[in-house]
Amino acid sequence: MASAEVKQRLEQRSREADQLIAQLKQQVDNLRTCAVAASGGSSLEKENADLRLKVDSLKAKLIDLEERNGSVQVSLPNIKVNPAPTVTSPVAKEQPPSIAQPEKAAEAKPKKEKKEKKGGGKPQEKKEDVPVTISMMDLRIGKIVDVKKHPDADSLYVEVIECGEQVPRTVVSGLVKHVPIEEMQDRTVIICCNLKPAKMRGILSQAMVMCASGDTIELITPPAGSVPGDRISFDGYPLGDFPPQMNPKKKILEQILADLFTDENKVATYKGVPWKVEGKGICVAPTMAKTKIK
Repeated sequence: MASAEVKQRLEQRSREADQLIAQLKQQVDNLRTCAVAASGGSSLEKENADLRLKVDSLKAKLIDLEERNGSVQVSLPNIKVNPAPTVTSPVAKEQPPSIAQPEKAAEAKPKKEKKEKKGGGKPQEKKEDVPVTISMMDLRIGKIVDVKKHPDADSLYVEVIECGEQVPRTVVSGLVKHVPIEEMQDRTVIICCNLKPAKMRGILSQAMVMCASGDTIELITPPAGSVPGDRISFDGYPLGDFPPQMNPKKKILEQILADLFTDENKVATYKGVPWKVEGKGICVAPTMAKTKIK
């Protein structure tokens, strides 16, 4: 009975060993097929031979261990064992695992999609800079309907000026030392209306009175018959192109002021072109010729 049990156990182990060997051979064949398709098979054929040697070596070690434990080795007839079916994915058939793994790692990283820009993803076209000219300056006729000294600054007037709008504008001017307050009251002047409003010693100034400026300061005088709201025009420079406010960061006002002068006849000019009110005449300084206007 004991010999029959030993024989049965050895047969079972032999079948298991043969199944293991068959599985290993099948995997080796799969690897060889993939390697041959990928690189010609020269390196994997060598690995295949090494694997066979390792299998034979492991099988010999198994037999040696069984003999040491008292198991008798019995020769068995050749038994055909159907190899266990192996399930291989399409990726495994095409490439060995050692080659496929880097590709999977690469596939795991999603590609960064480019963020679409607002406005339908279309790149915004850079607007061309418009040349700075006197057309950007909103110059109008105004009338001072009230004037008083600034409560917190001895050199400043606070004027209320009608300029053709529903509500008069408050303007702060540093003219106390140059123009008597009596001459300011009810005076017809020229003002720039599209400056950014700014506080001067706590009072918001909404425009700038235009003056000839040199050793002294004089108000630029409009032609007779001018009324609040009349526009100052310049031959060759269209009206109506001025922005609601000149951007201080772009230094538009400073660029325009650099070309404002009175000529030898005391006529106010921009690059030599006279200031005028259409149908009424030109604008002049009372006494100051060839001097800056600001």
